[in-house]
Amino acid sequence: MVKDRIFSGMQPSGRFHLGNYMGALENWVKLQHDYECIFSIVDLHSLTSSYDDTSKLQENIQEMALDWLSAGLDPEKNIIFIQSHVKEHAELSLLLGMSTPLSWLERVPTYKDKLLQLGSQGKDINTYGFLGYPVLMAADIMLYKATAVPVGEDQSAHLELTREMVRRFNNLYKTDLFPEPHAVFSKSKVLPGIDGRKMSKSYGNTIPFGAGPKEMQERINMMITDPKRIKKTDKGNPDVCIVFAFHKAFNESEVANIERLCRAGEIGCVQCKKCLGEKMNALLADIHTRREDLKNKPGYIKEVLDYGAKRAQAIATTNMTEIKQAMNIY
Repeated sequence: MVKDRIFSGMQPSGRFHLGNYMGALENWVKLQHDYECIFSIVDLHSLTSSYDDTSKLQENIQEMALDWLSAGLDPEKNIIFIQSHVKEHAELSLLLGMSTPLSWLERVPTYKDKLLQLGSQGKDINTYGFLGYPVLMAADIMLYKATAVPVGEDQSAHLELTREMVRRFNNLYKTDLFPEPHAVFSKSKVLPGIDGRKMSKSYGNTIPFGAGPKEMQERINMMITDPKRIKKTDKGNPDVCIVFAFHKAFNESEVANIERLCRAGEIGCVQCKKCLGEKMNALLADIHTRREDLKNKPGYIKEVLDYGAKRAQAIATTNMTEIKQAMNIY
């Protein structure tokens, strides 16, 4: 039985955090056993909103590769590479852009939302690259004739645009070269930031992925708890407590008891945070150990990325030849 081929990528925009892991990477580690997976560090995509400062780009790329391998992605099972190291991504994006209606790009829901969000932060993103982000994303997927894409609900519009671009290309050039990729929705756990807002690097409210026991406990100790609970014996409300939200994600076997004790005022916030820290450190210990070990092997990280780029390049070269033949530009 032929496995579906997955393509997915992440932007190297800063230090990876637990929200990123729970939202996507944890699912990738599971998917690698059932799909032919191609995972890319999409550095070209990062330029759409961070083109004005690339000083930490290479550092971020190396850190992201380190995070992926620490989480358990197998470089033999998966193709893991840097997007810009396979030039066909940019070439196919250019070719697809020639026939993509401007109205398709302007109607993507997240386009105007991000335009306002990032614009309010002082970023000038009224650029061709930012508007054309979905075209490059479609090129990433189509270049490998991927049949499946792991996405969150908020990305479904982008994938539907890719499907439209597949249909348009196949219709324009009378071919069935590209399959229409379907979505693989994951039941990811959404983690709040330690201050209750969305976990985001821009808010400074994250828990770094691969954090050691000391840093982990320090971040947990900063979490917001029930503001109405003053004394240890006061009855608490777990529904408004960030610590309890993390217990639900990392301590499922004990969450009912934690809730009962909190509501009865039989467990204090300090003890509750300590319990959470011990649980999270135990669950993530293997990841932390692997990460510390791989940090001392930069040569190995480069080998993995170079090896992945060669494998990706072989597929891209073959498929790009077929694409250009279909367009009569060979």
